[in-house]
Amino acid sequence: MEPLLQVQGLIKSFGNTIALNNISLSLPAGRIVGLLGPNGSGKTTLIKIVSGLLTPTQGQVLIKGMSPGVQTKQLVSYLPDRPYFSSWMKVKDCVALFADFYSDFNRSKASEMLTSLGVDQKQTFRTLSKGTQEKVQLSMVMSRAAELYLLDEPIGGVDPATRDYILNTIVRNYNEQGTVIISTHLIYDIEQVLDDVIFLMNGFVERVSSVAAIHEQTQQSVDQVFREVFRC
Repeated sequence: MEPLLQVQGLIKSFGNTIALNNISLSLPAGRIVGLLGPNGSGKTTLIKIVSGLLTPTQGQVLIKGMSPGVQTKQLVSYLPDRPYFSSWMKVKDCVALFADFYSDFNRSKASEMLTSLGVDQKQTFRTLSKGTQEKVQLSMVMSRAAELYLLDEPIGGVDPATRDYILNTIVRNYNEQGTVIISTHLIYDIEQVLDDVIFLMNGFVERVSSVAAIHEQTQQSVDQVFREVFRC
């Protein structure tokens, strides 16, 4: 079976700085994958290349056999690591915008998610707390029937209780025929929902493994192994 995502010999440089250094990996459908590494390890750069926002310096990225572009936009649902809705928009405007842009967007599902997360659609985006803004953006992204979800630091700026709520929202609402990639350095908080992990360090892939294999081989949690690998 063809992998959902293939990365082959990927290099990305910004001037003299190499952000990604000869990365190769392959991911099947139907998995929740943690893209793990400290700040500056290349996580956001990799996600932006897969989403089509950046182009590789060398190498290739294929989503269902296609390079990132117009055709893959309908396959990928991307959550950036910062707010992307205009501050003047009401939450209901955000829902309408996604409904206009994406044919696979489920408007009723989005409304249900917002209600369950305690978000009033009449509120203006700029009046929302950072955590609530993240809930809105996540609700939009997870209400698509995408095949690849790219979530860049979805729990980075919220309190622990909200983190749990967000992770439960991800697990309950993604298309189970697709794959979710969650970029974070908060390993302890997300380990419970992961099937696989990719460790990135200084632009290199340090390790690709299933969570079950890490537990079996090391008798440790992913968080413990992560702390050993990335110890300063």
